[in-house]
Amino acid sequence: MTSFATPIAQKLSIRPAQAQAVLDLLEEGSTIPFIARYRKDKTGGLDEVQLQQVQEEARFLKEFTERKAFIEKTITEQGKMTDDLQKRLDTATTLNELEDIYLPFKPKRKTRAQTARENGLEPLAMLLLEQKDADVEQEAGHYLNEKITTAEEALQGARDIIAELINEDAAIRAKMRNCFEKEAVLISKVVTGKEAEGVKYKDYFDFSEPISRIPSHRILAVLRGFLEGFLRMSVEPQEEQAIALVEAVYLKGMSSASAHIRKAIKDAYRRLLQPSLEAEFRTALKTKADEDAINVFAENLRQLLLSAPLGSKKILAIDPGYRTGCKIVCLDEKGVLQKTALIFIHEPGKRPAAENTIRGLVTQYLIEAIAIGDGTAGRETEQFIKELRLEIPVFMVNEDGASVYSASETAREEFPDQDVTVRGSVSIGRRLMDPLAELVKIDPKSIGVGQYQHDVNAFRLKERLDQTVVSCVNNVGVNLNTASKHLLAYVSGIGSTLAANIVQYRNEIGRFSSRQQLLKVPRLGGKAFEQCAGFLRIKDGDNILDQSAVHPEAYPIVERMATDMGVTVTALIGKQELLSSIDPKQYVTTELGEMTIRDIIREMNKPGLDPRADVQQFAFADIFTIEDVKVGMEVPGMVTNITRFGAFVDIGVKQDGLVHVSEIAHKYITDPAEVLKLNQQVRVKVVEVDIARKRIALSIKQTQEPPAREQRHKPGGKPFQQPRHPQKPAAELPMSDALSLLKKKFGK
Repeated sequence: MTSFATPIAQKLSIRPAQAQAVLDLLEEGSTIPFIARYRKDKTGGLDEVQLQQVQEEARFLKEFTERKAFIEKTITEQGKMTDDLQKRLDTATTLNELEDIYLPFKPKRKTRAQTARENGLEPLAMLLLEQKDADVEQEAGHYLNEKITTAEEALQGARDIIAELINEDAAIRAKMRNCFEKEAVLISKVVTGKEAEGVKYKDYFDFSEPISRIPSHRILAVLRGFLEGFLRMSVEPQEEQAIALVEAVYLKGMSSASAHIRKAIKDAYRRLLQPSLEAEFRTALKTKADEDAINVFAENLRQLLLSAPLGSKKILAIDPGYRTGCKIVCLDEKGVLQKTALIFIHEPGKRPAAENTIRGLVTQYLIEAIAIGDGTAGRETEQFIKELRLEIPVFMVNEDGASVYSASETAREEFPDQDVTVRGSVSIGRRLMDPLAELVKIDPKSIGVGQYQHDVNAFRLKERLDQTVVSCVNNVGVNLNTASKHLLAYVSGIGSTLAANIVQYRNEIGRFSSRQQLLKVPRLGGKAFEQCAGFLRIKDGDNILDQSAVHPEAYPIVERMATDMGVTVTALIGKQELLSSIDPKQYVTTELGEMTIRDIIREMNKPGLDPRADVQQFAFADIFTIEDVKVGMEVPGMVTNITRFGAFVDIGVKQDGLVHVSEIAHKYITDPAEVLKLNQQVRVKVVEVDIARKRIALSIKQTQEPPAREQRHKPGGKPFQQPRHPQKPAAELPMSDALSLLKKKFGK
């Protein structure tokens, strides 16, 4: 990886020394969270995003280098390597450039041009390319044989050879690729006879948009319609413009040979160049759209995982239901299941018994908060609980993915003697206590905060989401004595095997009292300890620093600080007056630089502080079904999902409403994430209700006063208003198509 540092640094606008430090640390087995937190001085303070970029660029360069070596070897073995060819390979910077150079030497199935060469027509093709004044029909007659019986057959074969030469011309392919990038248009048409069946793609029945401007969600929508057989699609520039680029290079004069060159150029474009580049750009568009959708999902997942926790409280959790009743569990402050129950609140004759059950459980188990799943019958259950006036906070909890968890191997392992309904209720309660600790048990794709997540590259999606979970877990830190093995598995340097070993060892000794005890866990060696120790917390342990993010390798530094200040380490913790007087430069070592020392001092001010916000209660308006929702009403809502085309908002009915990107703010925005966050409380106005299709359109900006328009004065003293710029077209999904993606609780 040493040779990769300079190109990576140039690409990412960092210093080569920074890139090299990251590559060296990765090579040693360090994880990105560890490098970002504890090796800032080596990397110059690069954050996790930059570290990830370095890793991905190194991966690309490795792939590029290996492919280049393979191509060089193949061409050399064919005896066709030249100095010019080697120079072109050495100056190539993209895989496409390499493949263009390799194309003439690449083994391929028998082509029309190869057949023509075998029939001895290559000299005729070269003669045509010269485009001299000559009788091409007469010249073609010299190449007749038992397989080529007419002059036209000979000329056709020569044109096939020329077409292949044009297609394999790296310079032409570069020009054509540039043309596609700037001028190509994605076009979709409905497949004849599929109009009714594919009506959800109606906006794309006769659609076109330049690929340089088309947003990712429209690419994925067209691709989905294409793959489902409802749409035909193509990606191409204007044919005349593309062909003119080739003619400018290959066409000379107006001889009779030139007419054949013109035919060969058109054939080369239609039969070879255009299909090849269309496939390449279709793949590139899909990759770009995937990455954009994955970025949306990853950011939403990050916000969801870092949702505010209620903390260690005794919880009564309810999984609501109508006919099957409401499933209840009582959890202690550690999330341990204490009691299960079933009540029926939607049958009048059974409500008194349900009330008695709830009051009894609240009293018996000293319940401090109530969690209610926001699915079917959730609002009605919330209303029932609030009518009891228990003077206990009530929280609606997003239950997306709870059913997936309840049927999973993880849930069966945790609760082998309980059915899926109990497991789902436990998950709802634990989500309120600590969303991060509970959500890591669920496949992120099942959490429901994405955009076209089922259409994107599954491997890349999983990789990115796993990176997001790892980042969140290590950002928050993990209680070593209470964390499940599923949560521990995401801690830097641990993984599933060591996580299981840690839990087993914890069960054997009762609890960890020191981070150093981790070294006694089977198979957890020095390197794993280095990577994980700083992210694991021990409350009320032997060493007060074990509950902080200070790494054990820095404990001697902290002890020196305390000694120099004339106090104990315990007395130094949290004492801002003492800590602010410490000069970080005095404690710099060869291993720990000034940035790390400053981090240590900040951490000691508030050791183990949870970076997540405090949980806040939220109350919906008194509406419970879509029939209660009327155009024009203004109601509170909670943002449940953010996409590029808008945000979904829960207003307390069974369907989330969509705030289109154009209805979020008075200012022009292209991405809802610019102004909204997941779980953000907002006020919305209902602008459209479609009961038949269960769709609700909302507006945030219509609940807000527009900003005052700026007043200025002309030299003569008369005021005039700042002229408004024409609003740019929003990069959004058409409203009818966007509304079709309303995601939540359909069919319940």
